[in-house]
Amino acid sequence: MSSTLFRTKKVEQSILDTEEPEHALKKSLSALDLTVFGVGVIIGTGIFVLTGTVARNYAGPSVALAFVAAGVVCALAALCYAEFASTVPVAGSAYTFSYASIGELPAWIIGWDLVLEFALGTAVVAVGWSGYVQSLMDNAGWHMPAALGTRQGAEGFGFDILAAALVLLLTVILVIGTKLSARVTQVVVAIKVTVVLVVIIAGAFLINGANYKPFIPKAQEVPAGDSLQAPLIQLMFGWAPSNFGVMGIFTAASVVFFAFIGFDVVATAAEETRNPQRDMPRGILGSLLICTTLYVLVSIVVTGMQHYSRLSESAPLADAFKATGHPWYAGFISFGAAVGLTTVCMILLLGQTRVFFAMSRDGLLPRFFSRVHPRFKTPHRPTILLGVLIAVLAGFTPLNELAELVNIGTLFAFVVVAIGVIVLRRTRPDLHRAFRTPWVPVVPILSAAASLWLMLNLSAETWVRFAIWMVIGFVVYFLYGRSHSRLGTHEETTVEDVVEGHPHHDRPHPHHGRSHPDQ
Repeated sequence: MSSTLFRTKKVEQSILDTEEPEHALKKSLSALDLTVFGVGVIIGTGIFVLTGTVARNYAGPSVALAFVAAGVVCALAALCYAEFASTVPVAGSAYTFSYASIGELPAWIIGWDLVLEFALGTAVVAVGWSGYVQSLMDNAGWHMPAALGTRQGAEGFGFDILAAALVLLLTVILVIGTKLSARVTQVVVAIKVTVVLVVIIAGAFLINGANYKPFIPKAQEVPAGDSLQAPLIQLMFGWAPSNFGVMGIFTAASVVFFAFIGFDVVATAAEETRNPQRDMPRGILGSLLICTTLYVLVSIVVTGMQHYSRLSESAPLADAFKATGHPWYAGFISFGAAVGLTTVCMILLLGQTRVFFAMSRDGLLPRFFSRVHPRFKTPHRPTILLGVLIAVLAGFTPLNELAELVNIGTLFAFVVVAIGVIVLRRTRPDLHRAFRTPWVPVVPILSAAASLWLMLNLSAETWVRFAIWMVIGFVVYFLYGRSHSRLGTHEETTVEDVVEGHPHHDRPHPHHGRSHPDQ
């Protein structure tokens, strides 16, 4: 039984499956598109909100160093993702990578995890977007009826119609085509980055050097908690974290890390990239570098404009400008945040549909969902299904308590991908790797360890919820996925099938060769 649970899908086979006409996605994305996708999904409320919260509660002005530390953790994971995405340019991201390196059951687990991560992420961001839009509407004198506004703290019936409408609109855009969604993203990201740059440049002229003293405030011990709300590491070892001081920087890093979540979504678009071997590493690493730079600059500016102890936790950038006598920037920043969150929502939804599509193409979910639209060449069936479900979720559910599940899901994926790089290097040293993670196995081990450390800093309650979702996943796999797996029933496309059906079709990886008759 264990041999079937850990059977791996050859990289060549994964690539051949992408050439089946009914299950092939359209290749239309460039390195620029991927970089814009990355920037579009990473820069969200984190840059507008987390900077103030973390500076005030954990690190003071040294929050800039916390962003650097979190960026380094993400960079370690990004190097692993870049190798996999360029070697296995197939939809599914960490799911596909795990299937090629570790085995079917681990791949199912990570795929099930990603479905939850992206679904909740999309819903949480849609609700956040709705809040910003309603705030702007209130400023203009337009007020949403209570029953159609935010569900957070609502009494009686309520449905967040703006959040649901956003998800449904983005679903339509994704069905029509990935290139269209890339063009929409380019426009929105240009607006969002412009807002961030204006904040940085304008704020630089309002910096008071005295606000940086002390740059690393004196450490303050925090009593250890003993409830499910406490971080798991406290319950396991009785370890109590400290705020401020040098250790406070690392506490802050575990919080601001979540402002970086999203670069891994770029890897889900590998199959729709024209030259994935070259462009995937550029898109993943380029977007991460751009966002880390912007985060550090924003944190330096906001802590220089207003003393960290007086920063607002809900809208630190806007309130810092108000405190310096420039209130009109508040509306400008809210506009940038509202516009920017549309791309975060769309790219998370795109990522989820690609993982779902890849799992159905492998037979682990119903094959009905793996047929692409005859005209648009997009996975329209899972896109419509998931779009409607997430719209309902965003409309009816206050999601604050579920948001941390997005974080633990992402970190779990980072750990699995890092392990997968080491395994695939040992089992398939012959594969052509357009991008190679440096210093293997040191970098993947550091990536897995850093991600695990941040996971342990999440609350025990989050771990319990994550475990429940995983148990449900095991049940679905053993009742359906294992018996319907194409790898188990030997229904995969063969080299001969592809050659006969497409005698002049270029193979995406000429370096893989054809020395594997079982393919």
